[in-house]
Amino acid sequence: MEIHRILAWQLDLPLREGSYRWARGRSVQVFDSTVVAVETRDGLTGWGECCPLGPAYLPSYAAGVRAGLAEIAPALLGLDPRSLGVVEERMDAALQGHPYVKSALDMACWDLLGKAAGLPVCQLLGGARGDSVLLYRAISQEEPETMARKVAGYRAEGYRRFQLKVGGEVETDIARIRAVAEVLEPGDVLVADANTGWLPHEALRVARAVAGLDVYLEQPCRSYEACLAVREHVDLPFVLDESIQGLDSLLRALGDRAMDVANLKISKLGGLSRTARARDLCAGRGIAMTLEDSWGGDLVTAAIAHLSHSTPEALRFSATDFNSYGTRTYAEGAPRREEGRMRASSEPGLGAEPRRAELGEPCLEVWEGGRRFRPPEARSGV
Repeated sequence: MEIHRILAWQLDLPLREGSYRWARGRSVQVFDSTVVAVETRDGLTGWGECCPLGPAYLPSYAAGVRAGLAEIAPALLGLDPRSLGVVEERMDAALQGHPYVKSALDMACWDLLGKAAGLPVCQLLGGARGDSVLLYRAISQEEPETMARKVAGYRAEGYRRFQLKVGGEVETDIARIRAVAEVLEPGDVLVADANTGWLPHEALRVARAVAGLDVYLEQPCRSYEACLAVREHVDLPFVLDESIQGLDSLLRALGDRAMDVANLKISKLGGLSRTARARDLCAGRGIAMTLEDSWGGDLVTAAIAHLSHSTPEALRFSATDFNSYGTRTYAEGAPRREEGRMRASSEPGLGAEPRRAELGEPCLEVWEGGRRFRPPEARSGV
């Protein structure tokens, strides 16, 4: 089996609620996603997707995905996509760093490996555990009373875990956490996610003000060192996200006992291959995990479902179904939320097949002896 052509499309993913707002006034109205197809001489196609959370969240941006793909794709022609380690090495040789660019290609190769083997990706990642995966719902940053009302609405849809977007003005964030905590029911779980938005002294003020509440504190400060300093002075369970940039930072955090839960994002770490390695490291230390990505549509949600479903149930803190946040679905067979949970497909590969007619014309096409690249304007809606 050999790769003989790679294509990419730009997709706009509008939000059902109009916008998504988080720390320090950042927001997105329409997400700019890139869908990738890796085609083989055998007639199989593997699919992947990468969708940064705008250009100001992590060191990644939508136009960079497509520019990076144009650099990497020619180096993969002729490779066997089932040789995931070889593909990973070739991508790193073609483009240093930029792990998010490589994520969609790695995802597509896992899809191909599953299709060639006749197995769903979750079986290849260790086997499905349980019947379904527990989901969380992110509560976009708004006034405290509005966020509390939305929790009640999402609970009616089956969600029991809520990630509250804070990281703004301290008094308002304290009010947000308290307002939502008041409407929680037994079995609900609340995470206050600052997305690096507080300085250490602000994080300590918030943590002390809500110390009597049952709430997790996620990524309060920008730097790892600042987060660790806050953790040393508070008793709330602690989640790290943005500080976990790869295996080196994960190993450091595990050694420092810097977290109780790790948030592992597929594109941030560079694809399913690297995220599965990080997942297994956490599992070996008994660290629970939120398994997700920065953002995405049907394909990203499918990849999250397979990664989560193959993770030991006791260590699955939560996962995300991004395709329920948007108004656009583009793939058949993608997982759908059922009472706050989702299942990985039992079909070979990811089990999600994009409708090519809906994708339109590719912005990138690379084949043996040629390349066409027409980068569209970035349309992230930031």
